[in-house]
Amino acid sequence: MGASILPDLGTEILIPACAVIGIAFSLAQWYLVSQVKLSPGSAANNGAGGKNGYADYLIEEEEGLNDHNVVLKCAEIQNAISEGATSFLYTEYQYVGIFMIAFAILIFLFLGSVEGFSMKSQPCTYDLSRMCKPALATAAFSTISFLLGAVTSVVSGFLGMKIATYANARTTLEARKGVGKAFITAFRSGAVMGFLLAANGLLVLYIAINVFKIYYGDDWGGLFEAITGYGLGGSSMALFGRVGGGIYTKAADVGADLVGKVERNIPEDDPRNPAVIADNVGDNVGDIAGMGSDLFGSYAESSCAALVVASISSFGIHHELTPMLYPLIISSVGIIVCLITTLFATDFFEIKTVKEIEPSLKRQLIVSTILMTIGIAIVSWAALPPSFTIFNFGEQKVVKNWQLFLCVAVGLWAGLIIGFVTEYYTSNAYSPVQDVADSCRTGAATNVIFGLALGYKSCIIPIFAIAISIFVSFSFAAMYGIAVAALGMLSTIATGLAIDAYGPISDNAGGIAEMAGMSHRIRERTDALDAAGNTTAAIGKGFAIGSAALVSLALFGAFVSRAAISKVDVLTPKVFIGLLVGAMLPYWFSAMTMKSVGSAALKMVEEVRRQFNTIPGLLEGTTKPDYATCVKISTDASIKEMIPPGALVMLTPLIVGIFFGVETLSGVLAGSLVSGVQIAISASNTGGAWDNAKKYIEAGASEHARTLGPKGSDPHKAAVIGDTIGDPLKDTSGPSLNILIKLMAVESLVFAPFFATHGGLLFKLF
Repeated sequence: MGASILPDLGTEILIPACAVIGIAFSLAQWYLVSQVKLSPGSAANNGAGGKNGYADYLIEEEEGLNDHNVVLKCAEIQNAISEGATSFLYTEYQYVGIFMIAFAILIFLFLGSVEGFSMKSQPCTYDLSRMCKPALATAAFSTISFLLGAVTSVVSGFLGMKIATYANARTTLEARKGVGKAFITAFRSGAVMGFLLAANGLLVLYIAINVFKIYYGDDWGGLFEAITGYGLGGSSMALFGRVGGGIYTKAADVGADLVGKVERNIPEDDPRNPAVIADNVGDNVGDIAGMGSDLFGSYAESSCAALVVASISSFGIHHELTPMLYPLIISSVGIIVCLITTLFATDFFEIKTVKEIEPSLKRQLIVSTILMTIGIAIVSWAALPPSFTIFNFGEQKVVKNWQLFLCVAVGLWAGLIIGFVTEYYTSNAYSPVQDVADSCRTGAATNVIFGLALGYKSCIIPIFAIAISIFVSFSFAAMYGIAVAALGMLSTIATGLAIDAYGPISDNAGGIAEMAGMSHRIRERTDALDAAGNTTAAIGKGFAIGSAALVSLALFGAFVSRAAISKVDVLTPKVFIGLLVGAMLPYWFSAMTMKSVGSAALKMVEEVRRQFNTIPGLLEGTTKPDYATCVKISTDASIKEMIPPGALVMLTPLIVGIFFGVETLSGVLAGSLVSGVQIAISASNTGGAWDNAKKYIEAGASEHARTLGPKGSDPHKAAVIGDTIGDPLKDTSGPSLNILIKLMAVESLVFAPFFATHGGLLFKLF
């Protein structure tokens, strides 16, 4: 079989070193952003000079050049957005904290009861000739790793939100110097979040493995089984962050758009609109905090799924540390690759015109993928023995190191393909979105029909990409291959998150420019940043959904192995009923989240109308609206409404496993994966296309777009209605579904020993 080239000591240095470099780089980026001052007097000249430095005077003699009021107003608006976002997250985390403690107790009791809370060593699950640590130890350590994952996820989301609210007004002020400066500020801020999250996730997981090893010693099967709680903690927090944040942001957005733009004919982000602060807060709690927790969850789960399978393969059996930690080494190299890639956007190439923004962001994806392919090749050669065996449903399959390289690479490139297909269907530079915009000529109904058709059609290529990567990776390295393919897709997570976080920061920057009364030229620049950000956000969601499908399948494989199911036979009634119910769950979940947004938006619309009708001088701009009431409506609605969808996802595996057993549960997991991926892709892309069709008409950049405009025309009003329908699809239901499919799979894996021992109560009765 042979040994790996990289010594164990090298691995023990490499992983934490890369994580520390990632954290240091994110702090350096944050320092550079902080050099843009939010105080009058330093508006025209900030800090040191340099190619992308801050010593350039304003590009045009802006009317607000020495206007201290503009800078002060930006600072004031930023403060209001930051306070709103912080208070919402504090409220959300109080509720989530109670759930976290309750669920941790549940994990301990269920897993501890597998051997009747015995402290005696047990025969190992996969090798009965050896003795392993008691089930009670697995229960205790799974609970600890669950709490670790949950806290890391919450901290990731919170830090991301803090950075985004810190950077939004700074991006607005930099836009006065030119679009390049504003782009760099927004992108650097996104990079802070991307690198912090990737490095933190890696470092905490690595430390947890080493601390647990002190107790577990040679029992690597038990050790990595306990580590799966880390993924469960990360994803369960992400679910509440995504659903709660999504309901918050869309209730405010729909309320602000329907009354402000359609009824009162005032621009987006107009300070006269009472829901405008809540709308901007929503961008941060939904798209930043929610997205951060979501991708952290995917990363934690794919690492855990790969480690669990590896621990019962030759790496774990022969205690080969370097190959065992191959998934973590991939992530470590990913941080270094993303660091180099980020410099392409901020230091190597300077953006001078609006047209260069989107190509620059796409260049990030391509450069990171190419560099990462080289990185994976080196890692696979250095960290893996030339050949080894991988556990494959009860047998050991011989695998070569180049085959494992291909598994990771196929996941990485499938991610890029999904990203670009998503961009094609959601960017207004291409015909699909332009066709949707054109359909607005005949009203909102045709717009909705075209948008839905686009979403369904956009599933075709991503599904083929996912299917091919599953087939290739499973053929080469069984379930371990699928787990590392998911890791490959997520290996450039730092760059993916930087691009993704850039969107909401730019969106906020545009809102602040409008509210601060800056000139229309500034608004044009922030709109250009925002339009590119919309497309990149759609690309980010594509990545999240694609990786969720692979992660979920890898976890499903680990669950089937752990629950000792020899094969999942679709023709048995137990499995088939599970398939049907599982396929229905994403629809039930989407119905809950959509209705939550609808009912919260209803309250918001009534409040905004009430203020316009009862506050004298509001429409004339002589009095200020009551922003706080709208913020409160969004907060209360999202906290109340996030509990039922969350309970549906968390309780389903427990109820099915306990009452119907592991075979039915395997059917439920397969069904929810198959239908959830399709709905998630179509919902995200439909919503993204409607949003960009509206922006296409508003920008009026082409002859075709000008025939549909201007703002306030009938086609524009039809586009706004389409955009409003798409809001909950693309920002609440769609992105939350990928958490549903991952979370049910990782929860089933964590509770697999309990279900295998005590599950299927109903079938035992008959």
